[in-house]
Amino acid sequence: MEPDKPVVDMALVRSVIATALEFLAPRTLEAHTSREFTLWGLGCLTALDPMLTLDTRGADIRLLTGQTTLLAQPAPTADNVEQWAKLAVDFISAARAHSTSVGSASREDLVQAFFDELFNHLDPYSRYIGPSSATTDRQARVGGEADAGVSLTRKGRDIVISAVNANGPAWTATVDPGDKVLAVNNRLTAGQSVETVTGWLRGEEDSRVTLRLLSPGNRRGHTIVLRRAKVPPETVFAFASGPLVVLRVTSFSSDTAEEMSQYLDQATQDPNLKGLIIDLRGNRGGVLQQAVTAAALLLDRGVAAVTDGRDQQANHIWAVQGGDMTKGLPIAILVDGRTASAAEILAAALADHRRAVVIGSSTLGKGLVQTVAQLPDEGELFVTWSRVIAPLHWPLQGLGVMPQVCTSLGEAEITRQMHDLAAGKLDNQPAVEASRLARFPLPVSRILAIRKACPAALGSDRDLDAARALLENPKGYKTAIAAMPDDSASPGPATHE
Repeated sequence: MEPDKPVVDMALVRSVIATALEFLAPRTLEAHTSREFTLWGLGCLTALDPMLTLDTRGADIRLLTGQTTLLAQPAPTADNVEQWAKLAVDFISAARAHSTSVGSASREDLVQAFFDELFNHLDPYSRYIGPSSATTDRQARVGGEADAGVSLTRKGRDIVISAVNANGPAWTATVDPGDKVLAVNNRLTAGQSVETVTGWLRGEEDSRVTLRLLSPGNRRGHTIVLRRAKVPPETVFAFASGPLVVLRVTSFSSDTAEEMSQYLDQATQDPNLKGLIIDLRGNRGGVLQQAVTAAALLLDRGVAAVTDGRDQQANHIWAVQGGDMTKGLPIAILVDGRTASAAEILAAALADHRRAVVIGSSTLGKGLVQTVAQLPDEGELFVTWSRVIAPLHWPLQGLGVMPQVCTSLGEAEITRQMHDLAAGKLDNQPAVEASRLARFPLPVSRILAIRKACPAALGSDRDLDAARALLENPKGYKTAIAAMPDDSASPGPATHE
């Protein structure tokens, strides 16, 4: 006996596909029609049931099982969004009626399969994310449920604040890690779990929450009143290393630049500060604008990046005119083979403007920017709509950021590079220059030839050691900075399609 088919809201599926077709048409890097998008997506029927095939050769589009036609419809005009969305749903419905494997798929599975097949024909970063994953992604970018911006842990019998989120409402209040939480809104925490008390901290955005706290070494508690806010996860973590400050940036959320600004403000109060290390290893990117704003904290002026696409809204010159918060403090940036996207934009901007020395390996080379559409099923469409061009006019996509100091060739090679830097020579200068003089479009063979000079690798302690050594050697640092080509030496702007 066949299992019951799941009920599928085909009107919603049609609405999702129509919305997607409308969104895709003007935005993809290369122009495609609604016909192409729809027929690519309908490839999902064959993926779900290999007995099903589409015949698109004639004036009619036909759905076949073997030699038998299950459905035939005249092909609409190439860019008729509504008619192609209707055709897609009609063909999916016909396949559900005749195929057990298609018929047993849920609405979520059908929509996911449709977009997976569609995006197989585009770049690797364009994608559809279903409703539950999309909600999680949104919370990571902009924050989830409103709360007080503190993390809790258990210490013995007490509930204790383990961290204060620099983005949150508690950051500017008299709250410190180590404070005991005695009560939340007059509810005592004694005997409660960390999860329960964390739940008490959550509530409506901008609602009031009252905390009764006891700081270590004090005998009397104190009360603070906060207004709950939606707080993106912290992405910047700071620690001191002698006369240097290390900022580890794990991703770029909607508050990353603000976090960096707060830590830079604190760090620059120290008169003994000699340098800054920005650790972008493993940082997969995030919000492009945050990388540009972060660059503005450390550049007096200039172009941080250019984005170039078909849609006018995708074309942008990201110029900054903020003012260097550190007033020229020496900066080293750590990168590795996982450093991608917005993190690469920040590293390229500071290196190209001779504002920082990049240390590590070739980065991932994700120089394509996605724009996001929310769909009627609460899923999200991520569509690549522009390429990133660095300040010295080279394309990030495929090439990645070539570091001035390469740490992926082994200990002996690092030692030799540091020795030569102190003597006024940058060993990796040919590869640095070759990468900065590259122009879009770039053959894969040329990309591989350039990247071979410093192969992508995972970061290690050697990166941090090299950064410390360089920042403590002013002559070596100046040599590495001066190795970057002048903008005037760069032939012409990026090629626009």
